[in-house]
Amino acid sequence: MDFALDESQRAIADLATQVLRAPGTDDARTTQALAGPAGYDEALWKSMAQAGLLALALPEDLGGDGFGAVAVCTVLREVGRQTLPVPALATLALGVLPTVALGTAAQRALLAGVADGAILTAALRGIPARSDGSGLVLDGAAADVRYAAQAERILVPTEHGIALVAANTPGVSLSRTPTSAGSPAYTLRCESVRVDGANVLAGDPAVLQRFAAAGAAAVADGVIAAAVDLTAEHLRTRRQFGKPLATFQAVAQQIADVYVVARTMNLAASSTAWRLDAGLDAGDDADVAAYWLAAELPKALQTCHHLHGGLGVDITYPLHRYYSQAKDLARLVGGAASRLDAIGVRCSSN
Repeated sequence: MDFALDESQRAIADLATQVLRAPGTDDARTTQALAGPAGYDEALWKSMAQAGLLALALPEDLGGDGFGAVAVCTVLREVGRQTLPVPALATLALGVLPTVALGTAAQRALLAGVADGAILTAALRGIPARSDGSGLVLDGAAADVRYAAQAERILVPTEHGIALVAANTPGVSLSRTPTSAGSPAYTLRCESVRVDGANVLAGDPAVLQRFAAAGAAAVADGVIAAAVDLTAEHLRTRRQFGKPLATFQAVAQQIADVYVVARTMNLAASSTAWRLDAGLDAGDDADVAAYWLAAELPKALQTCHHLHGGLGVDITYPLHRYYSQAKDLARLVGGAASRLDAIGVRCSSN
């Protein structure tokens, strides 16, 4: 396996860095965007669209570049590093990638607006459904659906495929739920929601879960990388008893443990995306990446807080954004216990 980026992927990484680290993408702007009516940074999202970052994984006949998970995760890693309030994870990893992988030509045509900034998302917890003629009828609820009210389509996994549901469909209701970072999330409820067969992605709904795990892991990779850089710089410059904090053995051991978490997160995210692009079974890698994210990422951020002392809990200091993102990502993938159960089921079935 060679996870090194090729020339095209390096160009994508450079472009994402240029767009997402533009002047003004700071904490004050993030707070303002989250408090606004859209719930995300509309100007930055538009800039991403204009730069072509949202069209990377779209089919070429829709004006896209035809790239896959590695290219998308390269962008999401930078989104995580900057902890930016944009629906990139929801749209690209939860919406575009599974629709391209499982959809018919007519279903993939629904993605055309993404290049201009249309938002997609998915409910990662399935909703019960029954067959009804050529379509499905959905009855149930799913929690923690990111950007559901802003999305043109919500991918809803069922035992009969993945339903493409619009938020304004009769019988659909959304209830806003809190998140640590303040990004929009909703509980989706479906009461006898009819979805015709043309709006059902055939295939294994686990494909959606694998793309979601890859995307979440990529964002987590960026989050922990930025937190490590911030904490290492603090330890290098902060002095106690006339010495930099980094020279104390206990401190060095703790930041080394965080570094191990960061490197493992990078490996798990890269491996999952690589296998998805290679057309290989990414189930094991996706489960491990999601477990590592849920189990280790929040603890590593807690250590970073501890190493910063009182400064770490100051909401005007960037570390609080990384920690909030870590908690939201851990909840999105289902938490450590459920991810460990998934690995256990996979091991016992082999």
